[in-house]
Amino acid sequence: MSSATLPHAQHPYKVMALYKFAALPDAEALKAPLAEFCCGRGIRGTLILAPEGINGTVAGTPEAIDALADYLFAAGPFGLRLAGAEVKYSFAETAPFLRMKVRLKPEIVTLRAPQVDPNRQAGTYVEPEDWNELIARNDVVLVDTRNDYEVGLGSFRRALDPKTQSFVDFKDYVAKNLDPARDKKVAMFCTGGIRCEKASSYLLSQGFEEVFHLKGGILKYLEVIPPEESRFTGECFVFDERVSVGHGLELGSATLCRACRHPLTEADRRHPDYHDGISCPHCAGDSARHAAAAERQRQMQLAERRGDAHLGDAAAEAAAQARARKQHLAERSRRANKAP
Repeated sequence: MSSATLPHAQHPYKVMALYKFAALPDAEALKAPLAEFCCGRGIRGTLILAPEGINGTVAGTPEAIDALADYLFAAGPFGLRLAGAEVKYSFAETAPFLRMKVRLKPEIVTLRAPQVDPNRQAGTYVEPEDWNELIARNDVVLVDTRNDYEVGLGSFRRALDPKTQSFVDFKDYVAKNLDPARDKKVAMFCTGGIRCEKASSYLLSQGFEEVFHLKGGILKYLEVIPPEESRFTGECFVFDERVSVGHGLELGSATLCRACRHPLTEADRRHPDYHDGISCPHCAGDSARHAAAAERQRQMQLAERRGDAHLGDAAAEAAAQARARKQHLAERSRRANKAP
């Protein structure tokens, strides 16, 4: 599916999600030029650089995102090291991100397993069109490598849920629940492909013989597989203000709890413990968090009444302008007081 035929391609914001395991020993030197390039074109989102590669999601005008793609994959300081990156495009009616961040980290997806190197060893890619046939086999163990709150919104039928709080926990799950002598074929999936690619490398390092992972992740599957043929149920959590997407990458129905950042289903929002912007069933007992959320909600409502921004770059710019006005008034008062 080309960018032009993606759902809502007429919307003003183009979203690019990408990752690539590639040798970037100069990641630190690449950080500032990349941030300058993005900020200069009004692009917002997060990009993570590490010696093992790049990962992130950003959004901007179609022209800006196309320029960034050229910068990353062909014309910029990365040379051709990111060529062949896993890239997915979608469109949004409103800005999915509030600010631009380029972060330097030890890993683009944190597993803390030094022996793992997807550039050297990884499982077998499975195209979305071939995924249904693979996971229908009785001799294949299907594992969702995402965290529990992501799995709670949707997953593939009969997939095992490791119930992890972070990807680092995946190693313990493997040690306790999977056995290379018993589980001869393991298929894994995640949101965009990056986590299960690294997980596949880890399983191979632990002696598992045949390891498969969904190329492009759930997002690519939802983009190209018709709903009537899909084995994915529910919605796919995404790490931006859209919260979730469904088949065809259509905007999902999930929202975020502003107190604990847990994704919320329609059933969650009908729960007695749900209070918009303040609490949800997943953080019902955290009174300190609720008090902070209530104050934040109050400040947001006040800002909305004033017509001011409350979050993101726009809020920072408004705050800077307010400080400048105060400084100007203070300077004018100082000069007036010094006048004879």
